[in-house]
Order: sequence, then C-alpha cells, then structure tokens
Amino acid sequence: MADQRQAEILRAVRQAGSISISALAARLEVSTESIRRDIKELVDTGAVRRFHGGIADPAFEEEPPFERRMRVNREAKRHVAALAAGLIRDGDSIILDNGTTTAYIAEALAARSKLMVVTNAAQIACRLAGRNGNRVFLAGGEMSGDDAAAFGQSAMDFLRQFRVDYALLSAGGIGPQGEIRVFHLYEAEFARIVMGQARESWVVADASKFGRAAPVEVCPLAAINRIITDTPPEAALRGACAEADVDIVTNIAT
Repeated sequence: MADQRQAEILRAVRQAGSISISALAARLEVSTESIRRDIKELVDTGAVRRFHGGIADPAFEEEPPFERRMRVNREAKRHVAALAAGLIRDGDSIILDNGTTTAYIAEALAARSKLMVVTNAAQIACRLAGRNGNRVFLAGGEMSGDDAAAFGQSAMDFLRQFRVDYALLSAGGIGPQGEIRVFHLYEAEFARIVMGQARESWVVADASKFGRAAPVEVCPLAAINRIITDTPPEAALRGACAEADVDIVTNIAT
C-alpha cells in the first residue's frame, strides 16, 4: 500500500508541480502522518523536494515562473478555457489580460479566425498572432520580468484606443459576495480600464479562486457579466450572482 501511495504521490506532484501534505492526505484518504512517512523515501532519493507544508517536483522549481504557474490546476484552467472559447465566434473582438488561464484561452482560440485581440501579455500575443487572419494588438510599456506583461500608464493609454465585444479577466480571488480581487494595485487599475473598453466583462477563474484572499479589489460582482469556471461556487455566491444578474458558466451547454 505504501508503494501504491508513493506512486500516486509522484503522479500528483508531477501533474501539479507542487502539492500540500493535507491535499495529498485528502486525495489518498489517509492521515497526514502516513503521507509524511510515504514521502520521506521520495525526498531522500531526490524524486521530490520538501518544503514547509508540502512537496514539489524538482523540475518544477527550475521552470520560469510563468511556465510554473501554467502547470498549477492545469486541467481546471483548460476546462475554463474551452468554455470561454466556446462563447467566442469568428470575427469577435476581445481583450485578454495577463494570466495563465487567459493564456490557455488563447490556445483554445487557435481554431478561431479573424479575431481582433488586444492584450498586454506577450505570452498571449504569441499564441494568436499570425493565425487564421487574426489581428493582435500588444500594449507597450514596462514589461514584468516574470511573465512578459506590460503594465503602467502607457499600457492603459494604449487600451483606451479600442472598443471590443468582450473583456476576459483573470482573478487572484473571488470574495464571498463575488467581489473580484487581485494581488497588486497595478493589476486592478489595468483591469478597470479593460472593463471600460468592452461591451461585456467576463471573469475566467477555476474554482480554487472562490474564497481565496487577495488584497486589492478590482470591482464588485455587479460590474461583470459572467463568471466562467470549472465548478459551481457555493450557494451564497450563486445567490449573489443571481441577484446581480451575473451568469455562471460551468459547462458548454450553459
């Protein structure tokens, strides 16, 4: 049984890049003490790296930060991306902000044609430029070192030149009343400009963002039109969405 658990632990950590002891215990339905015993040999042989509260794939730590984040909740993000791409038609105009979920959306849009895409993220621009007659406009400004995205006044001034059908926004967290939150003030300022240039604003976030703490509020729930996610939120947030007339999209048929 220990060997089977070790195999499952390796599978989990290679899939996610890193994972907590408590998450492994819940996944394998054993105690945290059992998990700690199971991972000791894996740590000793170098198969995984131990950190406070969890373990990581050593290769995961060597990846660039953006590529590392792309692996976190990868399947959930791909599910969200497929949902979002299914709501976008050939010829639509969109703004995609910087984020790993929006990068997966860019990949999911590969079959679309004649899109007009505005973004501040080089990772997104590279995934869509030159495909199927798409027109891609990349905001300039100071580029962040971790993910090659532009922020600041010049990027926001650039965005103000466009009016688009849909703005697709990533989120650091979604509060209990649906408030959209991020980790940095400059991200919030940028997101507000994005929302002002679009006919509809959609938040794209996997379920791990529900209830997640992030210090800067972008906007209240009523300021957006849709939340596209992989799993329905808890009843309180569903009720708040219904009251604010915000759609929750969790499957293709919605």
